Amino acid sequence: MNAAQRRALFERLRALNPHPRTELEYSTPFELLVAVILSAQATDKSVNLATRRLFPLASTPRAMLDLGVEGLAQHVRSIGLYQGKARNIVAACRILLEQHGGEVPADRDSLEALPGVGRKTANVILNTAFGQPTMAVDTHVFRVANRTGLAPGKTVRAVEERLLERVPGEFLHDAHHWLILHGRYVCRARAPDCPNCAIADLCEYRHKASAPEAGDVRAAQRAPGASRRPAVGRRRG
Repeated sequence: MNAAQRRALFERLRALNPHPRTELEYSTPFELLVAVILSAQATDKSVNLATRRLFPLASTPRAMLDLGVEGLAQHVRSIGLYQGKARNIVAACRILLEQHGGEVPADRDSLEALPGVGRKTANVILNTAFGQPTMAVDTHVFRVANRTGLAPGKTVRAVEERLLERVPGEFLHDAHHWLILHGRYVCRARAPDCPNCAIADLCEYRHKASAPEAGDVRAAQRAPGASRRPAVGRRRG
């Protein structure tokens, strides 16, 4: 995929969804941190169901620490791997209080030093909470980047670095949201919806089904951000 095609890809995704957001529900950087830790190997929907009950009770590191591991686990037991996630969140809260004045740090090293926070989680926090142009590569972004030819790579880190090199600067802040949503709702792993994909004519996927012509209005209407599903990433409160 050449530079002109990459620009066209993001121009179309932006036209369909000008202000993309994470589908996780949160009101503060701390709530986002907790939600992202909980979302590992879990759906955003399952996390939102749990945090809608959790955050009214504990929305700060101190309140979460006071719940303790067992108390927190009771609120997130519907989420996969909840016991380990509860331990990590409580341990992270202790570090936030002892080393960061109870605030979520806005630098990668400090974030990755928190239990349960890896590079992808740090990228989500830096981008979504603090507006930094990072690239969080999850399974959806990895698939779309490779399948379309946008930024092929054999590892998550390779795809991240290639995306940072290839995505035009004006799209960089929102790019990972667009790619996540496109992979989640259109460029699905087992059944990609190629006939209703707004970027199908730009895509290099050799197994794609018959695709619309460039600019097909019907494809645009069926892409992420259209009226067939609720607005993405609406924050709580």
